[in-house]
Amino acid sequence: MSYFIDRRPNGRNKSAVNRQRFLRRYRDHIRKSVDQAVRKRSITDMERGEEVSIPTRDIHEPTFHHSQSGRREGVLPGNKAFHQGDRIARPQGGGSGSGGQGQASPDGEGMDEFVFSLTRDEFMEFLFEGLELPNLVKNDLGSAEETRPIHGGIVREGTPSRLHVVRSMRSAYARRLAMGASVRRELKACEAERDALLAQPAGLQDTQQLAALESTIEQLRQRLKKVPFLDTEDLRYRHLKHEPVPSTKAVMVCIMDVSGSMTEQHKDIAKRFFLLLYLFLERNYDKVDLVFIRHHTSAREVDEEEFFYSRETGGTIVSSALKMASNIIEARYPPAQWNIYLAQASDGDNWDDDSDVCVQWLTQKLLPKSRYYAYVEITPHAHQALWEAYETVQSRFPERFAMRQIVEAGDIFPVFRDLFKKTTA
Repeated sequence: MSYFIDRRPNGRNKSAVNRQRFLRRYRDHIRKSVDQAVRKRSITDMERGEEVSIPTRDIHEPTFHHSQSGRREGVLPGNKAFHQGDRIARPQGGGSGSGGQGQASPDGEGMDEFVFSLTRDEFMEFLFEGLELPNLVKNDLGSAEETRPIHGGIVREGTPSRLHVVRSMRSAYARRLAMGASVRRELKACEAERDALLAQPAGLQDTQQLAALESTIEQLRQRLKKVPFLDTEDLRYRHLKHEPVPSTKAVMVCIMDVSGSMTEQHKDIAKRFFLLLYLFLERNYDKVDLVFIRHHTSAREVDEEEFFYSRETGGTIVSSALKMASNIIEARYPPAQWNIYLAQASDGDNWDDDSDVCVQWLTQKLLPKSRYYAYVEITPHAHQALWEAYETVQSRFPERFAMRQIVEAGDIFPVFRDLFKKTTA
């Protein structure tokens, strides 16, 4: 018996398997902790890990024990109050103390909850679990850069890892049959002639001819043995060819209202919403372009830094941002090659005449080209004029246009999950 001992040093992640098992087991507790943590964090503190507390009663291992149910008989020493058959009253709750609802120990000792630290990647994984871009389709087959390997037949040359054993053995068997066919026919004739001589009486047998046949038969058998069982010409390999596949390129146009009616609290909520969207896209998709547009009376395309941290403000004309988004899409992102998404955050305040213009741009220009449009209105009061105008758009495009209201910072993450939740086919 042989024993193999692995003496390789353990790596840094030697407990990675146990950690993943732990994450799967307490997924519900961790998800609730992540949901609560993201509602309390600031913009700059969104990507760090998290400390997750799990009650000790939930981490106990299952054990086998005797059940307390069923009929039992026993003798209790020193019993003077009860007799056999008496019913014992249920103990009353409470006690000598009048404290709260906690589980205080009478001897002053206890056990805290189990605290588990999530890494940044684990936190982000739980944060965006079950989310996706709605209506994402694959298009642009002609200019696709992605390819996938598919079976392209059997070839005579290739790498050993792609060796097709069955086809190779079949080719070798056919070659051996072809190379030994004439030899086997000659061997069969010689054996038949030898058997005919052996069938004659002993006095009539030609010993010289019989010896010659035996020699010929032996030579023919040696020739058959020299035919190689497997030759290089017999080897066959699986051929893989690369087939272009449709790409899933997408662009997300982020539109944020920075007018004077947007208070600092409103802007902070809008920035946190777009930051969640930015982290979600950057983490889950490789080919997603981001376009940032800030607007007040006029719209302007900006970079990531200016979009989140610029302090520019002014009046409110929402249609200027929609016009700029339409021009950018038309110039840089053809709908036949790109999946187009738009997300807008505003307090709903807009010039009265401009709301109708926004509806026209949405219904005639943007929504026919886009896959999904998400509008978030940040206001603790009743809906503004823009919301009422957008309701007509939602009635015409119920699958492509979604509207949600955010009242406070705690509503950001639930609204975000509702807008981008994964749909079943």
